Amino acid sequence: MDAFKLLDLLGPEKVDPEDVKLLKEKVFGYSTFWVTGQEPFGDLGAGILFLGNLRGKREEVFAKLQRQLREVTGSKYNLFMVEEPNSEGPDPRGGPRVSFVLLRKEASEPKDTTLWQFVIAFVLFVITAGSCLELGIASQLSKLPPEVVRYFTNPEVGEPPDLNTLVPYVEAAMPLTYGVLGVQLFHEVGHFLAAARKKVKMGIPYFIPNITLGSFGAITQFRSILPDRMAKFDISLAGPLAGGLLSLAMLGVGLLLSTSPEAASDLVQVPSMLFQGSLLLGYLSRTVLGYNAMHAATVSIHPLVLAGWCGLTTTAFNLLPVGCLDGGRAMQAAFGKSALTGFALGTYLLLGLGVLGGPLSLPWGLYILICQRDPEKPCLNDVTEVGSFRQGVFAVTLIFVVLTLLPLWDGLADDLGIGLGSPLI
Repeated sequence: MDAFKLLDLLGPEKVDPEDVKLLKEKVFGYSTFWVTGQEPFGDLGAGILFLGNLRGKREEVFAKLQRQLREVTGSKYNLFMVEEPNSEGPDPRGGPRVSFVLLRKEASEPKDTTLWQFVIAFVLFVITAGSCLELGIASQLSKLPPEVVRYFTNPEVGEPPDLNTLVPYVEAAMPLTYGVLGVQLFHEVGHFLAAARKKVKMGIPYFIPNITLGSFGAITQFRSILPDRMAKFDISLAGPLAGGLLSLAMLGVGLLLSTSPEAASDLVQVPSMLFQGSLLLGYLSRTVLGYNAMHAATVSIHPLVLAGWCGLTTTAFNLLPVGCLDGGRAMQAAFGKSALTGFALGTYLLLGLGVLGGPLSLPWGLYILICQRDPEKPCLNDVTEVGSFRQGVFAVTLIFVVLTLLPLWDGLADDLGIGLGSPLI
């Protein structure tokens, strides 16, 4: 048996040539889509790409073709409307030229979640909860016993301290732990609620731990084919919107509590350099806390400030227009795959140079390259645009991302009195 025959046996089941002939005779035609050519499509040629000329409005033709396909072949295949690859010009009726892709359901629909995937998701969630707890304990660094601090900050210290001494600080770390983890859960709830409204099935979330921010977020796949780009856009942005609003609320409440004498015992000390890591968040903090509080080596803040800060930063990173991140899916839905490719290259460049995210850019860049670099699969209707309103919403979203991830440059930090730079004049 040669290699090509082995690939045919092991690869996805291909479209039956007799069914292709049947579709040309009874589904495609003068009143819908006149087929002028066909070619293999996808991995190992599992699908068929039909090239030709559209004979009506896209949405009406597509609905008619789907209905006729079900009448002729039952539930055997999925039909996708996509932009014609390597098209030499737009459609005479306006917009891009379209083609249709035929794939077997087994080759185009996501597989069911296995028991091992549930186990992996649970283990990752436990580890992520642990990283959020570690972040909460780290926020109590100024209050921890010296021997504990030395053990966790000095690699030459080999003898571990009595961990029972950490118990009183674990309770103090819980508000930050619950806040950071709560943002991630709220984020996923946003995705699931939007998906339910669009009748789209979502897979289980795989939370990825991060020792700096508590979590990178979660990798959540679609478990059914998206009907159109509008559904992809709405579901993709619903999670960051939910998590971002909760984070913003915690940041605002935390900043107000930081100035309240009643909450003085709950405050934690953080380096003022933290507030130079984000143009937007640093400016908001400076506005509420004031010059005297910020112009110091350390700043006293409520743990909710850190929870909101971590949540907004994680949300902004997940909105970057690259790969299968929420921002990548939204960009692909709003402006198309070509725009996603261009913005993704720019995003990688800015992360590589440390322009966005500062010291956080390296771990986030590696995370995206390893886990989220591939774009989302096409929708059934991957041609109809989402409209100018949603495109405008995403443009505003990108402004939020840049303002959140762009660090304060030294001159502006000095002017605002954030940190112990040159004194404000």
